[in-house]
Amino acid sequence: MRRACHNRRPSDILVTMPAENELVTIFRSADADAEQQASVVCDMLANANITAEIFDDSAPGVTEGVVEVRVPAERQADDERLIEIRKDFNPSALDLSHDLDMVPVFASDAPNAEMIAAEIRSILESQSIPSMLVSGTMFPSLPFEVRVPRERLDEAKRTIASAEEAGPAAAEEGERESEEGGGPN
Repeated sequence: MRRACHNRRPSDILVTMPAENELVTIFRSADADAEQQASVVCDMLANANITAEIFDDSAPGVTEGVVEVRVPAERQADDERLIEIRKDFNPSALDLSHDLDMVPVFASDAPNAEMIAAEIRSILESQSIPSMLVSGTMFPSLPFEVRVPRERLDEAKRTIASAEEAGPAAAEEGERESEEGGGPN
């Protein structure tokens, strides 16, 4: 299998990708998660605007059980420099646990749900708890959700409960302190 892995449209790939014999291998893995590792390498290259392709063992010249990432030969020096800079990069060290899965901490389809979700995200952000807003703004009947990493769910719930308990007066006081430069760091 030959699969391009960059941010171009399929029509661009057909026109601009070199022939297979004009590509050089810059990453090779035979690990059980080799395809995932190759995808991570491709993403890293794509973020540096480098066109790359993944080849598995169904491609000619690829050993059975191996997955490779290849780039155009004329880019080899740049790509090797990128990999040299990222020596600490180890695709097998990925955290595959579900601790970082985003789970809902708030969900509502009330008319003011978007405003409440924004307030909750602000509260979470003030405590350095990552969050994301999930909504179907094109479909008003879908709820707004605020999601946090599963491992931070209990902390997020406590933070929200604490803010609700303190009430709007505490929020106004905190805002006033931050405007005066004397707020928490």
